[in-house]
Amino acid sequence: MIDVDAIRAQFPILSRQVNGRPLVYLDNGASAQKPQVVLDTIQRAYGHEYANVHRGLHTLSTISTDNYEAVRGTVARFLNAPSEDHIVFTSGTTEAMNLISYGWAAPRLQAGDEIILSIMEHHANIVPWHFLRERLGVKLVWVDTDVNGDLDPQAVLDAITDRTRMIAITHLSNVLGTVVDVKTICVGARAKGIPVVVDGSQAAVHMPVDVADLGCDFYAITGHKLYGPSGSGAVYIRPERMAEMQPFMGGGDMIRDVGRDTITWNDPPMKFEAGTPGIVQTIGLGAALEWMMDLGMDNIAAHETALRDYARDRLAGLNWLNVQGQSATKAAIFSFTLDGAAHAHDISTVLDKKGVAVRAGHHCAQPLMQHLGVSATCRASFAVYNTKAEVDVLIDSLELCHDLFS
Repeated sequence: MIDVDAIRAQFPILSRQVNGRPLVYLDNGASAQKPQVVLDTIQRAYGHEYANVHRGLHTLSTISTDNYEAVRGTVARFLNAPSEDHIVFTSGTTEAMNLISYGWAAPRLQAGDEIILSIMEHHANIVPWHFLRERLGVKLVWVDTDVNGDLDPQAVLDAITDRTRMIAITHLSNVLGTVVDVKTICVGARAKGIPVVVDGSQAAVHMPVDVADLGCDFYAITGHKLYGPSGSGAVYIRPERMAEMQPFMGGGDMIRDVGRDTITWNDPPMKFEAGTPGIVQTIGLGAALEWMMDLGMDNIAAHETALRDYARDRLAGLNWLNVQGQSATKAAIFSFTLDGAAHAHDISTVLDKKGVAVRAGHHCAQPLMQHLGVSATCRASFAVYNTKAEVDVLIDSLELCHDLFS
């Protein structure tokens, strides 16, 4: 069980006020807040242990290198990857997707080849494939959700043709909260020799992730959603795919030898990590993942499921509120609009006056907005430190919005 009061006490920012009201932070889908252990880890790394990693032989460099490289094993445990050698550090999911696009897809795809996407994808899992469409003539094939916002895995598999070269799919929609049956997609795709790229940015913070069980080829996570620092992240890459990849960026530790006329790459995963990395960001990410694993991902999921159910029941009582996505297995993420002319930005502004922080806009998911027939929504996204009392504050604030705009 989760002791939410004890958890909240570990987040200094949750004790502050906004506009004279206690902060109700419901923008976790964009970025989660940071527990004290992460803040302390970052402060210690910068204040007492900082040096560049890998090539220094002095004490501080050794400490930094050991702390930095230890995170590779932490990420592997968090994702149940077979080996830490399958983990590449990135600045987040956006870099991971671009690494896959440039390093794996671009060298082997050609005009007319197809990449399957769901309509729910975040721009980070769309734009890199558009690069291939523009530069190579690759075709993007879209699979829609049903009326509840669910994605039928069979519909994804049915979209495979003899020109399909890759499936790029979210594990959990950042707008609808829909959990995608990635395992069924991976099993079906593997039987046809099609690699699957999974955007795990949202899923990894809400539920246990087991890449060995999923059977995916790539799985990307981003630190700032995982109670860690911005500028941190990682991607699991199946070793067969690693062997097929070319480096995305050059410089720093991704080389073994450089001469005037020759160059030798380092072994993976270092082969894909160019330049001075985000040392402290990555160390902070490791602290965040250890903190989550200590809480227990099953415990986190159970707490958030209870919040989801309570919020869903309370939101259902607002008959002038339009909630997008009604999947039975969704996460605690709710995107909504109000009847009438109130824009999502106006709603967000009113909620902010009550101390409630939500996201407003297209949520970097414009194809999905078009599919839903809206230009923007408000989104309330919950985390392990949120409470039912905060759901009540959200409801009261939405009722004020309705009174103002009706």
